[in-house]
Amino acid sequence: MRKAEAHQPVAPTIQVIERLFSLMDVLASREDAISLKEISEKTGLHPSTAHRILNDLTIGRFVDRPEPGSYRLGMRLLELGNMVKARLNVRDAALAPMRDLHKLIQQPVNLSMRQGDEIVYIERAYSERSGMQVVRAIGGRAPLHLTSVGKLFLSVDEPMKVRSYATRTGLNGHTKNSITQLPILERELSKVRQYGIARDNEELELGVRCIAAGIYDDQGKLLAGLSISAPADRLDEAWLTKLQSTAEAISQALGYKE
Repeated sequence: MRKAEAHQPVAPTIQVIERLFSLMDVLASREDAISLKEISEKTGLHPSTAHRILNDLTIGRFVDRPEPGSYRLGMRLLELGNMVKARLNVRDAALAPMRDLHKLIQQPVNLSMRQGDEIVYIERAYSERSGMQVVRAIGGRAPLHLTSVGKLFLSVDEPMKVRSYATRTGLNGHTKNSITQLPILERELSKVRQYGIARDNEELELGVRCIAAGIYDDQGKLLAGLSISAPADRLDEAWLTKLQSTAEAISQALGYKE
C-alpha cells in the first residue's frame, strides 16, 4: 500500500502555486485563447481568483491577453523552452569534444551559458590530476564581467546594453584584478571582438586564469562559451588553438556555418 502511495503525484505545498499550475494546464490544452469564464469552469477557481493570478502571469509575459477577458500561453514560455532546449542540445554536442580537450591539456574545461546578468556552468570535464580545485560546480553562477565566457556574451551586446549592465550590477569585483570600471570593461570587450577570444586574469578567483571561445548555433548566434581554467602560472597560450578548434567543432555540430 505504501509503495502505491509513493507513486502518487505530489501536489504543491503552496496553494497559489497549485492554482497557477491548474491555470497553465487549462491554457495549454487549447491552441486559441480561452475566456475567463471557461477557465474558471475548468479549474474550479472563482473568476476573481483566476483573474488575479492570470493578470500577474500576464505581467511576467507567461500569459498573453489578446483581448479583454481571454487568455493564452505567452511568449515567455517559448523563450524559456528554447533556452532549455538549447542547453540540452549544446551539452550533448559538447560533452565528447570537451573530454577530448581535457585529455590533451589535463586542465578543467568548462561549458557555460548566459542567463540574465550571469553565466551558468552547465558542464565540466576535469580530473583530480589537474592539480586545481574545482570551485565552480555545474549549476554554479558568476557575473558576466568577471568571467571569460561572460565577456564573450557582453562583447556581442550593443554598447547601450553594456552600459545598462554596468548600471544594474555596479560592476562589483571579487578580487584585486576584477574590472570594476566601465571604460576599462569597454576596452576589454573591444579586444574580445577583435580577437574572438576572451580572458579572465584572476578576476573571479585569485590564482585562476581562464581563456574562452564562443559556440554558435545554426543562426550564427552566440549560444555558449567553452573555457579552460588553470592555475595562473600554468595557463599555456598554446592551448588557445586547441580551444578554438574544439569550440568550432561543437558549433559545426549544432549547424553553424561560417
